[in-house]
Amino acid sequence: MKILILGANGFIGSHLSDAILAKTDWEVFAMDLANDKLVDAMTNKRFHFFKGDITVEKAWIEQHIQVCDVILPLVAIATPMTYVKDPLKIFELDFEANLEIIRHCVKYHKRIIFPSTSEVYGMCADTVFDEEESHLVTGPIHKERWIYSASKQLLDRVIYAYGQHNDLDYTLFRPFNWYGPKLDNIFNPKPGGSRVLTQFIGNLIRGENIVLINGGEQKRCFMHIDDGIDALLRMIENKNHCAGKRIFNIGNPAENVSIRNLAELLVKLIKAYPEHVEAATKTQLISQDANDYYGAGYQDVSLRVPSIERAKKHLNWTPEINLEDGLRQTLDFYFKENCVTDY
Repeated sequence: MKILILGANGFIGSHLSDAILAKTDWEVFAMDLANDKLVDAMTNKRFHFFKGDITVEKAWIEQHIQVCDVILPLVAIATPMTYVKDPLKIFELDFEANLEIIRHCVKYHKRIIFPSTSEVYGMCADTVFDEEESHLVTGPIHKERWIYSASKQLLDRVIYAYGQHNDLDYTLFRPFNWYGPKLDNIFNPKPGGSRVLTQFIGNLIRGENIVLINGGEQKRCFMHIDDGIDALLRMIENKNHCAGKRIFNIGNPAENVSIRNLAELLVKLIKAYPEHVEAATKTQLISQDANDYYGAGYQDVSLRVPSIERAKKHLNWTPEINLEDGLRQTLDFYFKENCVTDY
């Protein structure tokens, strides 16, 4: 198979590229603005990288959609601070740019595996979110944080409609708080400049206080990237058409922890690295109101637990890495493997 990965240098794209090259005989065509997370892949003869912007290099994208078998458009902005500070940027990239790619897949009869998000469930009242039964509930228009969720949800609906009425072959996957090596740059001190895990790691190695929004009582289900990539490989392989025209939650409901508990666990684990004990000991956990941190356009959700029964049934997949082991592996990457600051 020939696989097209747009956003190949991102967190998911870089891990997926490495896994495809290591575990299959598939060929990868890739685009992104940089390739610093693709050091190993760049030397592989089955990996073809093009440096470019998906909003500019439209002819290249259309050409490669025609020649590839499976298309994975992984380009998106997924940081809550940007949702409220620059919502139009979210709409233009996450929605408009990806809509063009979806339409090319329809035109050329290509299979698309598209990243939805756990955000589409919004403030759903269910205790466990089901891909086909749970309601997708977002807040009022002035709560701009929902533009990411709304953009992704509308693309889900567009892809589904193309599948129903134009026979588009698709799979939608909804990641629930994937983490691991190469997630973000832990050396970026800007609040909201990275996702929660790498934000906290950065705070701890600099001896800064960790800010817990509204006390950090919100719970999230964290899942290691290796489990997510395993699921994606099964979707791409699509044995017996097991993933065709389906939506999958991909998360680890067994690791449902509060943001405060995540911070406390990281403090404990980072103190096991002698070079970071002093800084981590200085760190305190402090609470801050969400409006003060993000602005009035933010709205939070207390709980997000995925049902993964459909992934178990159709993909024969279950997550295997527990949170503590996964965090240790992640910290080893950042602290022991001569990690470059670009991450």
